[in-house]
Amino acid sequence: MAVSRWGAALAACFVAGAAFAQASGGPREALVIATDGGLREFQVEIADDGQERSRGLMFRREMADDAGMLFDFGAEQPVGFWMENTYIPLDMLFIKADGTVASIAERTTPLSRRTVPSGSPVRYVLEINGGLSDELGISPGDKVSGPAFEARP
Repeated sequence: MAVSRWGAALAACFVAGAAFAQASGGPREALVIATDGGLREFQVEIADDGQERSRGLMFRREMADDAGMLFDFGAEQPVGFWMENTYIPLDMLFIKADGTVASIAERTTPLSRRTVPSGSPVRYVLEINGGLSDELGISPGDKVSGPAFEARP
């Protein structure tokens, strides 16, 4: 009986740890967006390989207002995103290789399979909480900077 209780406790710890890791994401990097209203700072997870880009922010139930995920495609190209298995509304900032915000898809619909296109070739996509781009005055033409941009060719 004691072994099964310990086994159950160990399994519960494992599940809780996995849920925490999924909810908190991986290591974060600083990112700054220069807007007409000032600098907007974020701590972002980097998704720069196929597996990370495919998973994205799926299954997350919440995200801090200063958090986000930056998708790096390595070169400018047309991209499309969807919200399948994504439970929180997101703003998607489509960003050119030089860090200029090309376009923004605001308040995307959670769990939707509708493709959200970039509209033009971009290298990066930044996902932040839905409505934040409007609230913080982020708009096309704003400039994004940080180690994630400087360290990549």
